[in-house]
Amino acid sequence: MTILLIEDEPKTGDYLQRGLAESGFAVRLARNGRDGLAIAREGGIDLVVLDVMLPGMDGWQVLAALRGAPATEQIPVLFLTARDEVHDRVRGLELGADDYLVKPFAFVELVARLRTLLRRGPVREDELIRIGGLEIDVIRRRVRRDGTPVVLTAQEFALLHLLARREGQVLSRSLIASQVWDMNFDSDTNVIDAAVRRLRRKIDDPFPQKLIHTRRGMGYVCEVEPAAGA
Repeated sequence: MTILLIEDEPKTGDYLQRGLAESGFAVRLARNGRDGLAIAREGGIDLVVLDVMLPGMDGWQVLAALRGAPATEQIPVLFLTARDEVHDRVRGLELGADDYLVKPFAFVELVARLRTLLRRGPVREDELIRIGGLEIDVIRRRVRRDGTPVVLTAQEFALLHLLARREGQVLSRSLIASQVWDMNFDSDTNVIDAAVRRLRRKIDDPFPQKLIHTRRGMGYVCEVEPAAGA
């Protein structure tokens, strides 16, 4: 699989190119939007990782051009933005991006998202995630439980979003640590457990139906468990 990386910051571009190559991808690197668009039009690109803030031709313009041409309109695009603003995320998705990541991000999450897009083709991240009475507005970063707004910190939202978008999958503490904190924690640390406890106080404790469950010796899972005897 060949990934086109359009990133003007030299250190970031070199780091991502090296890391993606080590992860098994063929990588073509463009340092500006015009060069990136030209490479995409040559063909042979399976996915584009597109930085928004580019000199000359910015990421928005590149994305619009990709989606406006038959030869490139179906190429999955994941855009990277350093601006964690709702209107930036909405604009990117409306222009046709398939997914986005806000800088700084965990490299392992970038690779996981790229592999998902390559397996499934152009799949947009759901704007709303619903599990039982839980509703997560991914774009606007808002959470409601049984119709009641729940106020979360940025870290709590990231943890909940990770658990919810992988509903039914047991996530290990090390995976959670790498994707939410971009760190590797010692196995005996209680950092993850404490973070889950704080999240449960807001998401589960005030409500009869529990959604975040512990799998002893394995990790945590977000799901609606069947009623006893069902």
